[in-house]
Amino acid sequence: MIKLQSVTKAYGRVAHALDDVSLHVAKGEIVFLTGASGAGKTTILRLIHMQTRPTKGEVRVSRFSSSRIKRRELPELRRRVGYVFQEFRLLENLSAGENVAFALECTGSPRAKIGPRVQKLLAQVGLAARARSYPRELSGGEQQRVAIARALATEPLVLLADEPTGNLDERASSGVFELFRRINASGTTVVMATHDAELIRRHPDIRVIELETGSVVFDSAAAGAAP
Repeated sequence: MIKLQSVTKAYGRVAHALDDVSLHVAKGEIVFLTGASGAGKTTILRLIHMQTRPTKGEVRVSRFSSSRIKRRELPELRRRVGYVFQEFRLLENLSAGENVAFALECTGSPRAKIGPRVQKLLAQVGLAARARSYPRELSGGEQQRVAIARALATEPLVLLADEPTGNLDERASSGVFELFRRINASGTTVVMATHDAELIRRHPDIRVIELETGSVVFDSAAAGAAP
């Protein structure tokens, strides 16, 4: 599903955000991507989303390759790869329902299908009753749920999340993460970048990939396979 093969990403002539990283995430898997700030977590997510390309190596997502993908194919890739940000990025002048509807409009959904789809997505994230509420009227956890509903609008095969609980208190963080688990249980591959050690500790069954200064220093899948 997702494969990074000997990937290096350099910004400028000296700094390496990633240095010879290889990893594989299988279809339907859920993974914590962890490490200190600047370790390379966001860079990996941006490479998977193909917002940027590797300096060396190859990134593959389903049938798409960073080495061969054409500009006209990027919208199709991004319909298959949803992205959730730490800071929500909701449009403040639109209601929760309108934020989700806007994502559907941008991807060319038939107008007649947008309303029912919005209702279904907000119900999926537990916010059916808040469709007409504006971001300023929602808690941080509720705003993040709207952002997740928006990311799910195109029924992606992969959901990327960049520190999605970083701005939330413990209760909201737990609720949002359980939502990711339910999304994963429905078959969506989930890659979640986080530096929340307590969240990781509470879920020992989930694969952990740890980065340090642009390199993979620990992968619990490999550790579990070791004799």
